[in-house]
Amino acid sequence: QVQLVESGGGLVLAGGSLRLSCVASGSTFSGNAIAWYRQAPGKQREFVAIISSGDSTAYAHSVQGRFTISRDNAKKTVYLQMNSLKPEDTAVYYCHLSEYWGQGTRVTVSS
Repeated sequence: QVQLVESGGGLVLAGGSLRLSCVASGSTFSGNAIAWYRQAPGKQREFVAIISSGDSTAYAHSVQGRFTISRDNAKKTVYLQMNSLKPEDTAVYYCHLSEYWGQGTRVTVSS
């Protein structure tokens, strides 16, 4: 069983930055890829970024160059550094590991 707990969301002005964290419990972490997804009001959940067990990364086109995903296996934590935030980044952000999802952390970007 794995539990994922996100934090770091909040209200920020457009152009600002936030860093999200996701802490995992359980033994499954270092050998697995872990991803961030987001769901804006009235929209489907969408992929944001992923980091492999070997630290390879991939991003959605909409966040490429602005967001950075990283991981600390010793802390069983994955991060999402979000810079140059836009109002369209407003969403609940979720981390995803294997079949597990966190409860989400809300990010609101005001113009």
